Amino acid sequence: MKYEEIKTIVKKLRNNPTKEEEFLWRSLSNRQLLGRKFIRQSAIIYEKNTHGEYFFYVPDFYCREEKLAVELDGKIHDYQIERDTKRDEILSSQGIRVLRIKNEELNQIQHVLDRIKACFCDRELRYRQIKGRKQT
Repeated sequence: MKYEEIKTIVKKLRNNPTKEEEFLWRSLSNRQLLGRKFIRQSAIIYEKNTHGEYFFYVPDFYCREEKLAVELDGKIHDYQIERDTKRDEILSSQGIRVLRIKNEELNQIQHVLDRIKACFCDRELRYRQIKGRKQT
């Protein structure tokens, strides 16, 4: 697909969020979750061929700093398990972790936010641990 076509798709997705996406976005936007910046409905291009065509995925939410994609799974995902697995494998090959959350889980939003936070790499903690080892 050409880059301009990708931009059109992304814009359409961003302008038509599901109610579940809107709900979770209220907790992820504006660096509300441990200061991490999330973007929503942004294309991740994983390949470009010689004809100038791009291959991409658009996760529901993405944190570049953590290389973490958060996907909200509605009922349709019960019927596209193979497709989702392939997509997750491709993103993983790009160094991106994928966290899948079922829409029903949003009823316990704090639990969902805790799952997302558990995926964060705590660089500051690692730095303090390394610094502490050098001193001893």
